[in-house]
Amino acid sequence: MSLAADARDAVRANPFLLDALRAGVVNHTAAADFLALDGDREAVAAALRRFAADLDDYETSERDVRVTMQSRVGVVSVVDGGEHGESDAADDTDTDPLLTLGGVAVADGDRETAVLATGEVDTAGLRAVLGRLAAADVSVSAAAVAGDTLLVVVGRRDGANALRLVEDALSAVAG
Repeated sequence: MSLAADARDAVRANPFLLDALRAGVVNHTAAADFLALDGDREAVAAALRRFAADLDDYETSERDVRVTMQSRVGVVSVVDGGEHGESDAADDTDTDPLLTLGGVAVADGDRETAVLATGEVDTAGLRAVLGRLAAADVSVSAAAVAGDTLLVVVGRRDGANALRLVEDALSAVAG
């Protein structure tokens, strides 16, 4: 494989660097050092410059979403109980779980907060949301996107901050 191909593969393995190249905010020599590829550092930097020139510009788009918050939820184990299963927390309430996946559910009855965004959501939006929450040091217990709904579960005390961060992240999603 050529040095240019190695550089492209290394950038794709580090999505933050791909975003930075698309945005034009990379010190190419420092990025070459970070990638630590076999080859002359200036040759790697030149390969990164050529790759960046071929990328689409970094652009964002606003999403039409409605963001809400639901308190007193948690990630619980699913127990056998019918075709779709019931969560442990479902014994105390008549509501359906917000999410069920792989033997666990996000359901009523615990001490966390769910932030739900409905509307124009997708995996790019989820990536933006998780990045924004990580940057703000907000721990996420569960996250998913399906159909027109995006869900993140955070600690009770982080709920209001997470709501603002989700709204802000979805106001400018990289496309």
